[in-house]
Amino acid sequence: MRQTQCVLFLAIATAFSLAAADETATRLGRAVSVLSAMTQPQHGIRTEQIARADCIAVIPGFKKGAAVVGVGYGRGFVSCRKGRGWSSPAAVALESGSLGVQLGGEAIDIVILSLDKEQRSKLLSDRFTIGSDASAAWGNGKSAHDDPNTKILFFGHTKGAFAGFGLDGATFKPDESGNKALYGKPLANNEIVQGGTETPVPAQALIATLTKESNR
Repeated sequence: MRQTQCVLFLAIATAFSLAAADETATRLGRAVSVLSAMTQPQHGIRTEQIARADCIAVIPGFKKGAAVVGVGYGRGFVSCRKGRGWSSPAAVALESGSLGVQLGGEAIDIVILSLDKEQRSKLLSDRFTIGSDASAAWGNGKSAHDDPNTKILFFGHTKGAFAGFGLDGATFKPDESGNKALYGKPLANNEIVQGGTETPVPAQALIATLTKESNR
């Protein structure tokens, strides 16, 4: 009986692990699509902004709940510059108390550019608060692009119409389950990005896209 229970437990654990890996691979694919689309001229991320970025995070399908106004949650990935290329991506979660825009229950794709290398350790820490730990601005504004005090630029796109949004007060933290699904073991975001972790196959398309967009 005990052996049967152990076999059943292992089968269930394996199934959950495979499902998590599939979900993470799907999210990576969506992140590639979002980054490719939002670096097109009509969506506003300019070549020079990519060139200034030290780290880039992509959060596909950030959800702002319709029932609880202002509450939002999304999962994605962050990569930072490494020599002439980009590091392996670390999984992240973005939680926001307010987006500053009424989107109802609609999802919004978000790209975040961190412009200051001195902010990297904070960005990869257990909890980073946008607006508190670093000044942030809506990236489509020329004043934000020219302001030397702006440490973070953020961009968003959704099928619905909106004029802009704010991320002040949003928290950016590691997605531990996402890292485990992608790398097969628990890894800290700092360890992945700074420690020379090899990029797994499902994440290679995202890193290739980052490299392409930053070398235009």
